[in-house]
Amino acid sequence: MAEKHSSSSLGIISRKSMFCLFSFVSALFTLSWFFVVRSTVSAGFIDLSLSPHPKLNSVIDNGNSASWNRSDVEPSIGNRARAILVDNEGDEEKPQEKDDLGAVKCNSFANNCNQVLKVFMYDLPSEFHFGLLGWKPQGAGVWPDLRAKVPAYPGGLNLQHSIEYWLTMDLLASEIPGIPRGGSAVRVQNSSEADVIFVPFFSSLSYNRYSKVNPHQKKSKNKSLQEKLVNFVTSQKEWKRSGGRDHIILAHHPNSMLNARMKLWTAMFILADFGRYSPKIANVGKDVIAPYKHIIKSYGNDSSNFDSRPTLLYFQGAIYRKDGGFARQELFYLLKR
Repeated sequence: MAEKHSSSSLGIISRKSMFCLFSFVSALFTLSWFFVVRSTVSAGFIDLSLSPHPKLNSVIDNGNSASWNRSDVEPSIGNRARAILVDNEGDEEKPQEKDDLGAVKCNSFANNCNQVLKVFMYDLPSEFHFGLLGWKPQGAGVWPDLRAKVPAYPGGLNLQHSIEYWLTMDLLASEIPGIPRGGSAVRVQNSSEADVIFVPFFSSLSYNRYSKVNPHQKKSKNKSLQEKLVNFVTSQKEWKRSGGRDHIILAHHPNSMLNARMKLWTAMFILADFGRYSPKIANVGKDVIAPYKHIIKSYGNDSSNFDSRPTLLYFQGAIYRKDGGFARQELFYLLKR
C-alpha cells in the first residue's frame, strides 16, 4: 500500500511538473512571438500618437483640409504650414490656369497661392553650418552677408546631399529685399510667430568631411558636433514648449546624425529615404523625403529625337539594395524586358 501511495504521489508531482513546464514554455513562446512582431512591424503599423502630428496621415488620405481640427494639433504649427502641405478640396472643382510651360499658375481659385510658411531659424554658431566650409564670421554675427561673397558649397558627391545648404541660404535670402527667390518660406525673428523651427546644421557635410577620427582626437568632429547640437537644441525654450514636434532637422545623408537621431526623434526629419531608420525614429507620418541633387551633367546641344535614341532607359547601381530598395527592385522587374 505504501509503495502504491508513493507511486501515485510521484505521478501527481510529475503531471504538475509537466503542466508547469508546458505553461512556462507557452508563455515564453508567446512573449517571443510578441517581441518579434514588434521588432519587424512596418511603418504603416506605427502608433502615430508617438509621432509629432498623429492627424497627418488622415489628412493625406482624405486629400483635403476639412479633417483638420484646431484642437488636434499643437498651436505652434500654424494653419499656413498645413495649407502648404495639403491641397484644398475645392481647388479640384475649378479650372486651373497654366502658363506656356504647362505649370499651374496662381489664381483666385487657388487658396494656397499666397500662403507663406513662417520659419524661425536658430542662430547656431558657425561651426555647425558655414564654418564647416571654412567661412569665419565677421564680428558677432553667425551668418554670411548674401549681398557680398558667400561661401561656395564643395562639388562632387557633396552636392548630392546639399539640401541643408540651400534651405539655409533661402531663409537668409528671404530677409533681403531684391534677391530673386522662388521659395514660399520666410524667416521670422520671433519664434512665437513661427509655424516651424529650423535647425541649420549641415549634417551631411559634417559626415562627409569630419566623420573620421584624427590621431590626436578621442572622437570625430562630426560626433562632437552632434553632441553639442543635442545639448543646444534640447535646452531651448522652443524645444521644451513643443517637445521638438515643430522642429525641422536635416539628415539627408543616410549616415548623418547617427548619434543624435535617437535623442531628437520627435522632430521632423528631412531624409533621403527610410532605409537606415527604425519606424519609431523616422516614418511617413512625420518626416519628409527630399530628392538628391542632380549632379550629372546635362547634355549640351543635343539635337537627337525619340527615334534616334536606341537606349530609352539607363540605370547604374545595385538592383538589390539595403533596406528601402524595394521600389528599385519592383521597377527592375517591370522594365527589364
